[in-house]
Amino acid sequence: MASLFSRDRTLSYSRRDSTNTTSSTAALSPLQSPFPDLTPSLSTSDLRETAYEIFVAACRTSTGKSLTYIPSDRSPSPSPSNSSNSSSPSPSMQRSLTSTAASKMKKALGLRSSSSSSGLIKRAEGSPGSGGKPKKPVTIGELMRVQMKVNENVDSRIRRALLRIAAGQVGRRIESTVLPLELLQQFKAADFTDQREYDAWQKRNLKMLEAGLLIHPHTPLDKSNTAAQRLRQIIQAALDRPIETGRNNESMQVLRTAVMGLANRSSDGSLFESCHWADGLPLNLRLYETLLEACFDVNEEASIIEEVDELMDLLKKTWGILALNQMLHNICFSWVLFNRYVATGQFENDLLDAADSQLAEVAKDAKTTKDPAYAKILNSTLTVMLGWAEKRLLAYHDTFDTGNIESMPTIVSIGVSAAKNLVEDISNEYRRRRKSEVDVAHSRIDTYIRSSLRTAFAQLMEKADASRRASRSQPNPLPVLAILAKDVGELASKEREIFSPILKRWHPFAAGVAVATLHICYGNELKQFVSSITELTPDAVQVLRAADKLEKDLVQIAVEDSVDSDDGGKAIIREMPPFEAEGAIANMVKDWIKTRTDRLKEWVDRSLQQEVWNPQANEGGFPPSAVEVLRIIDETLDAFFQLPIPMHPALLPYLMSGLDRCLQYYVSKAKSGCGSRNTYVPIMPALTRCTTATRWGKKKDKTLNTKRNAQVATMNGDTSFGVLQLCVRINTFQRFRTELEVLEKRIITLLRNSESAHVEDFSNGLGKKFEITPAACVEGIQQLSEAAGYRIIFHDLSPVLWDGLYIGEPSSSRIEPFLQELEKNLTIISNTVNERVRTRIIADIMGASFDGFLLVLLAGGPSRTFTQQDSQIVEDDFKSLKDVFWANGNGLPMDVINKYSTTVRDILPLFRADVDSLIERFRLSTLETYGSSAKSRLPLPPTSGQWNPTEPNTLLRVLCYRNDEAASKFLKKTYNFPKKL
Repeated sequence: MASLFSRDRTLSYSRRDSTNTTSSTAALSPLQSPFPDLTPSLSTSDLRETAYEIFVAACRTSTGKSLTYIPSDRSPSPSPSNSSNSSSPSPSMQRSLTSTAASKMKKALGLRSSSSSSGLIKRAEGSPGSGGKPKKPVTIGELMRVQMKVNENVDSRIRRALLRIAAGQVGRRIESTVLPLELLQQFKAADFTDQREYDAWQKRNLKMLEAGLLIHPHTPLDKSNTAAQRLRQIIQAALDRPIETGRNNESMQVLRTAVMGLANRSSDGSLFESCHWADGLPLNLRLYETLLEACFDVNEEASIIEEVDELMDLLKKTWGILALNQMLHNICFSWVLFNRYVATGQFENDLLDAADSQLAEVAKDAKTTKDPAYAKILNSTLTVMLGWAEKRLLAYHDTFDTGNIESMPTIVSIGVSAAKNLVEDISNEYRRRRKSEVDVAHSRIDTYIRSSLRTAFAQLMEKADASRRASRSQPNPLPVLAILAKDVGELASKEREIFSPILKRWHPFAAGVAVATLHICYGNELKQFVSSITELTPDAVQVLRAADKLEKDLVQIAVEDSVDSDDGGKAIIREMPPFEAEGAIANMVKDWIKTRTDRLKEWVDRSLQQEVWNPQANEGGFPPSAVEVLRIIDETLDAFFQLPIPMHPALLPYLMSGLDRCLQYYVSKAKSGCGSRNTYVPIMPALTRCTTATRWGKKKDKTLNTKRNAQVATMNGDTSFGVLQLCVRINTFQRFRTELEVLEKRIITLLRNSESAHVEDFSNGLGKKFEITPAACVEGIQQLSEAAGYRIIFHDLSPVLWDGLYIGEPSSSRIEPFLQELEKNLTIISNTVNERVRTRIIADIMGASFDGFLLVLLAGGPSRTFTQQDSQIVEDDFKSLKDVFWANGNGLPMDVINKYSTTVRDILPLFRADVDSLIERFRLSTLETYGSSAKSRLPLPPTSGQWNPTEPNTLLRVLCYRNDEAASKFLKKTYNFPKKL
């Protein structure tokens, strides 16, 4: 712009002359004018020529001096002689452009100097030695002629006419003159270069009269107004057939009468002193708009001339004719500045800033008046400006970039200012719709942010989809929503860095609103995606992880932006309902875990139904199902830690719990049906008494056998529940315990290698261990070990223990056959079971054998009796039984043997005791147990199964199996026991 005023105004005169200047404004793309359309027959050139005529007339008569005609064949600047011999025109029009002061208006509006002028019109002096005469400076009036593209001939004709008008109407102001009518009165066809020019000139003035008096009159016309009807007929006839002008003939008199009758009319029917022909809305505004356009350099459409101060002073002289004031001027000038910025490609931000400054004045004016006509003009102007601004601000990501971002603050300011003025105007629809006071700036910026980001988001969606399609041929292309999440994150960063600092002037939480909008947009897409996925896939995990990262970034921006807010940003955060991406991932992982564990449980069911538990058929003494279930668990753990999720530590407990339940189910299923110690212990026979004369010999008690055999009948038909099969199960449970410890260590390693793990994840073992399976294995080993021991003693070795030991004469049916079979079984079991549980199962067999030994002594049925002397045989046999498990120090530890044999050792002395002492001990024990109620008659103590030398039932049983007359009599007398079953 600076160069516009650096050139010599006189030397550049020819470029400004309309005869040598193309119509550069024809290339402009202005907005549609906010002022209503005029009659279609009035062209832009018609308005420009009429506006120039008004300008010259107003300026030449503003001082009250007579007008001087300047011949058309003169140079652009009058010669000194002519200038001195003629009456001077208005000083302001005639003043030479030699001022060196910068334009105050441009400075106030923030406008820079033009690139083609320094603000001075230098005297064009001839070059040294050229001999040429120096040229005089150009006047403001001459500058205006060039600016409005009026050639010298037309200018001369106008000035000549004005001189004639002034001469004929001495003392009258120009406002009392209907200029088009007077011009028609002054010129005839001979005053023009050709008939065509004359016809166009006459039609223009007639159409101007029509526009100013009939179409857009200062005072509204009644439809019945005869003067208006008459003038309309005259003008129409003249337009169809040109009238003869330039003389005082009848046609001109008729026209004058009709025109003046309407021009001097007031609203109450009285006559005005001044004429009203160019001051009706919107004609006057369109004419004034045309004049204001002259403030722009014809060579640089985006530059305001440096002489704008002087020119503006002259333009204000037209206010009387156009019925304008400062407020209307401010509206028009704001519009002209704004429209020129738009029309010239929107690159001259000074114009935009100037328009914004003028709008501030308009805002002040709007508060001082309630004139409906002014309000209508204001609304139409602001609506156009607001519409243009909002078109860009509602999608400001498309509008602005690094090249034009400097204009954004001003465009926002204009949009907000226009919206504020519209809201504050009581006649506008904004006001009618308003139910309460609102912060207009805050509301508009909020709307711009949300609208633009929604638009930008939609574009990112299309871009992401296109990117996905383009990468289909590549390995592992990113899912659309993963691409979108990355792009949205970049958009949010761009928003915070570039746009939010600008918008924060009007909206303190601009960045927060922006990220909340993006959060909602992405959240809607994510919600649809999550509802469509049915299983955990790599694409789903990628999308959800990307969404989770995006959400954290957006929330961080919102929190930082709202740090100074009253609520700490809670309002913005409430607009951002969580994506719950982690929750969605967690749910899918849980579904994945459930699917895996359900399948594993089904597999356990099928496998255990087919498992034979045969130690010879299973390598290492472990069944195939045990090896396979551990392998599946190991693979499941590997697969879990290979899932590309950010929450392995959080979800590991769910997996561990599921696998733990599956293994516990295996253990429970494996031991189901194997029985327990009570399954094999025979039912005790009813108590009987013995006589000294009777010994039954080796005769089996069929009743007892029938009852015992009924307990194990179902197991005898199923080979999967034999002792060796039980040992394989025990081995399996022990293998589980060992392998689970290894798995737990491996889990810690996998967890440590997981990218999502933190130090605190290793601080405790919760969720990283098998909680219920180890305990189930211990319980299973205990149950099956006892079951195996009691099966061997009471089932497998029953012929040599229950059916053989001490049957008839104790001395002839001692324990040796039982010990031989027992040792064989111990050898087989020792070679079968895992060494870590070998001691346990041998000890349980020992315990079962001790229980069996006692059961023979205390509940062996009537086929067994003992004398006091037989006690030594019994003690020796029991010692032999213990020695089997001692195995000369190679078997069980002695302290273990002693622990298990405590009860037997406590009971055996009873077999040494005499009958009388036994009966006395029994009486005392019973009285102690039952109290005084037992003095008259001793009650029969129940069988508890817990043998104890002081327990009444134990003492009673020793008496029952004592081969002694006194014992038999006591039992007969006290309880009437039979001798046999």
